[in-house]
Amino acid sequence: MQIIKLDATDSTNTYLKNLALLQVLQDFTVVHAHLQYAGRGQRGAEWISDPGKNLTFSVLKKHRNLPARMQFSITMIVSLGVFSALKQLNVPSLYVKWPNDILSGNSKICGMLIENLTSGQHIQSSIVGIGLNVNQLDFKGLQQVSSLRLLTGQPLDLEEVLQLLLIHLKESFTKFETAPHAEIRDAYEELLFRKDKPSTFKNKQGELFMGFIRGVSSEGKLQVELEDEQLKLFDLKEVQLLY
Repeated sequence: MQIIKLDATDSTNTYLKNLALLQVLQDFTVVHAHLQYAGRGQRGAEWISDPGKNLTFSVLKKHRNLPARMQFSITMIVSLGVFSALKQLNVPSLYVKWPNDILSGNSKICGMLIENLTSGQHIQSSIVGIGLNVNQLDFKGLQQVSSLRLLTGQPLDLEEVLQLLLIHLKESFTKFETAPHAEIRDAYEELLFRKDKPSTFKNKQGELFMGFIRGVSSEGKLQVELEDEQLKLFDLKEVQLLY
């Protein structure tokens, strides 16, 4: 495993993607930045992180004959790996908030951005970007955000946490990459935040509605049972879970 350490970069995902265009990289090449000043999250959100307090890194994962229609399996495998690592650190009340945020209770501690490089109908490789709040204590007024230090009461060594995450990510890919899709989905759905609980959602028109999360489809869409017992599927841009 090659780990490239940077003092600063705009985005570890962008850096790794550009590097992969210039040279042949080995599977599981990692780019870790002390400061990421233009980090990106889901829905085009900015990922804010104090320098030297948290982990911001990206991993190149190569695939063999993975159909493009199965791309959500990568999201699930990564989520399962990160969840497993944080569980080993005794982080309390862990959940996966669809599609790939990791929560402790109601507070977000980890976000991911996965960008897939395709050729024809297959995914050749993925750039897996991960931002984990480790030692940051102040989130400048952001609500429902926390860090490992705030949750455990202890500062953590960033290098040790990084190595633990990489071990669990590799183990997750080894375990699930060739597993049936249904098996991966079952494991992922067990961790879903607010599954089978009455929840409030907002659609893309800004309207609020109630429903129950029942799981995800094979394409990764969120399955929500509405008040009329109708099961409806939503993609990332169509719905937001408001707790």
